[in-house]
Amino acid sequence: MKYDKPTVCVLDASTYVGFWILKGLLARGFRVHAATQKNGETEIQKRIREMEKEEERLVVFSVDVLDYHSILLALKGCSAVFCCLDSPEAYDEKMVNLEVRGAINVVEACAQTDSVEKILFSSSLAAAIWKEDISSEKDVDEKSWSDPEFCRKLKLWYALAKTQSEQAAWALSMDRTLKMVSINSGLVLGPNVAQQNPRTTMSYLNGAAQMYENGVLAFVDVDFLVNVHIRALEDQSACGRYFCFSHTVNTEDEAVKLAQSLSPLISLPPRYHYEGSEAHTERLRTKKLSKLVEGAAY
Repeated sequence: MKYDKPTVCVLDASTYVGFWILKGLLARGFRVHAATQKNGETEIQKRIREMEKEEERLVVFSVDVLDYHSILLALKGCSAVFCCLDSPEAYDEKMVNLEVRGAINVVEACAQTDSVEKILFSSSLAAAIWKEDISSEKDVDEKSWSDPEFCRKLKLWYALAKTQSEQAAWALSMDRTLKMVSINSGLVLGPNVAQQNPRTTMSYLNGAAQMYENGVLAFVDVDFLVNVHIRALEDQSACGRYFCFSHTVNTEDEAVKLAQSLSPLISLPPRYHYEGSEAHTERLRTKKLSKLVEGAAY
């Protein structure tokens, strides 16, 4: 059967965000290479295997991001790759190094293909909001980067992994003259996120109190995040980084509602009552994202 949409790769499709991007691409008629890492037989991996039996536009590949050649096999014939790397385990200094190496291998593999034209790199707001003087900045936008030394000092390993892996991907993609777009998302919320994405969710929330007080605690619905990723693929003018979030949490009422949405990962004391209505200053800006969603990157 002939298809109008190109073939793209999602790596790692067994992450929470990767799986929802995979579903979004299939729903829009794309042919997809779902590259999954061997992290045990998770619920998401089982669902991907079941989908492969029913969906002729889906082919599943088993990859190891530290094995460059396994990545090349998954990328064969693909015009773009969605790079969605998240540790299946709790983040620590070792996982930071592994994620950076994985990002480098994915970008280098893309450079060695004849078909890949664009990399959609799924990153995080955590790669932009952690530095000593963030509270003094009026606007935090795509030009902002987290300070690796500050992340190390506070042991913010998730933020460090996202910062250094994205920076490494940018450096290598520019060196290899590859077109890359990064989507820096807030805390990802969606169906069964507490059950299917607990470690990444809790890793993102390390330092949540400081994020909240500094006006940079934000979340995004996974459906919206998927739409932004696919829009960035299809819009030829899309370039650089895009902050992607639906809402900034800046009152105690909103913080309580966020915690309740993540039950049982986060539990509030019985009969918890919030006091006061102080609103913290919002610092995150999404002007660039608005233009992309409206139909033009600039």
